[in-house]
Amino acid sequence: MTDLAAVKAALKTQAVETPSWAYGNSGTRFKVFAQAGVPRTPQEKVEDAAQVHALTGVAPTVALHIPWDRVEDYAALAGFAEERGVKLGAVNSNTFQDDDYKLGSICHPDAAVRRKAVDHLLECVDIMDATGSADLKLWFADGTNYPGQDDVRARQDRLAEGLAEVYERLGDRQRMLLEYKFFEPAFYTTDVPDWGTAYAHCLKLGPKAQVVVDTGHHAPGTNIEFIVATLLREGKLGGFDFNSRFYADDDLMVGAADPFQLFRIMYEVVRGGGFGPDVAFMLDQCHNIEAKIPAIIRSVMNVQEATAKALLVDRSALAEAQAAGDVLGANAVLMDAYNTDVRPLLREVREEMGLDPDPIAAYARSGWAEKVLAERVGGQQAGWGA
Repeated sequence: MTDLAAVKAALKTQAVETPSWAYGNSGTRFKVFAQAGVPRTPQEKVEDAAQVHALTGVAPTVALHIPWDRVEDYAALAGFAEERGVKLGAVNSNTFQDDDYKLGSICHPDAAVRRKAVDHLLECVDIMDATGSADLKLWFADGTNYPGQDDVRARQDRLAEGLAEVYERLGDRQRMLLEYKFFEPAFYTTDVPDWGTAYAHCLKLGPKAQVVVDTGHHAPGTNIEFIVATLLREGKLGGFDFNSRFYADDDLMVGAADPFQLFRIMYEVVRGGGFGPDVAFMLDQCHNIEAKIPAIIRSVMNVQEATAKALLVDRSALAEAQAAGDVLGANAVLMDAYNTDVRPLLREVREEMGLDPDPIAAYARSGWAEKVLAERVGGQQAGWGA
């Protein structure tokens, strides 16, 4: 039988990092629809993130994206965040928007462009030093569109060289999280297309290099939970970028497209010992047609619900059925946990944490939406490319 007290205790320790860019104007490659009241500065993004944490109790950090969140004084920004009850989390690099990166960044055939890209990554580590951030998150748009466009193996050599220089710059308590994506914007070859490529580079780099799994970065039918289980087994799962996809990298709210998949992933996390500080649970989403803060709150709640169900799996009964070759019985154990309505349990958890049991309703009553709508008039709204 599952120990409910232990489940509740575990849920109270959960931490889901929210992304600064999700509070600004972001959306599809077709169109970004601006919304009134969204942040104009990194400080205002932090203020919104603090509201999410105050209402959910499990979103204590907010990730930065450089240069979108560039400020003069990062230590001051970290202090600003702590005054509002949150901390600055992972620092995300950006080597995909400058014109110089048309043919790649750290894999580019031109050494000068590679130098520019690596210098940016080193700048991100400097920012980590100032903010106290532990994680540098790397995603590269590098790749080719045509056969023969560049030397595929040479690009891997350049990638390894650039990563090694940045790895050596990391502090003792810092780590590198390498993300992968099987296509887009490169359509013939992508330089970090899958978990195996990311794992191979991280393995060679050392213990401070880990793989991050973006749930939207896989081909249809990919068994993401298998990847999670394998990386956990190898001690190389550094974290997640949670979102949902129907077709490609849709960046919809986590749990929106396939909540059963999210449950299966979280079960492997729990089973593999990844439910703790060594695996970062981060959102990486855009909110183009939905209100941003409620969407982020709902996303955090979706992760909580999937986690609660994963924690409710009767692992003794499951192991017994598996050992007996009871195919349907084993599946039934998982399905019993997945089909459990965990919302009452989570309401109890929130009440025990001194929170409103319904964060969405609490946000609607808070007046924050009306406050920022009135105050954030004028200036340049934050958004992709800002």
